[in-house]
Amino acid sequence: MIKEKSCGTIIIDNNKVLIIRQKQGFYGFPKGHMEQNETEIETAIRETKEETNLDVLIDEKRRYSLNYVIDNKNDKEVVYFLAKPINKNIIKQESEIKEILWIDIDKVVDILTFDNLKELWKKVLKENKF
Repeated sequence: MIKEKSCGTIIIDNNKVLIIRQKQGFYGFPKGHMEQNETEIETAIRETKEETNLDVLIDEKRRYSLNYVIDNKNDKEVVYFLAKPINKNIIKQESEIKEILWIDIDKVVDILTFDNLKELWKKVLKENKF
């Protein structure tokens, strides 16, 4: 089995959460593959910038991860960090992102596509006060 790792951010600002809609139609959080010699945090910051144009402040203590298997052959780990936006100038990455939305914190679970991501979000809500 091939191991893959991606890192990304759950950006929260004024009781809104940044959700991206990928070209395939999936709703989730900004994330992407780690590059050689990158830390998880460096990957999360770079991928967020590439996909949304946002610079973010990462909370290193608020780290969440998911594991799942893709196509019965790739063991994928995705690590998310809670983050706050430093700037507000959103520009979507045309090649990958269809839409970027700010969703009310209590509506996020309804819009996320995948059940494992919904469960991760519920854990984030339970462990943090927004």
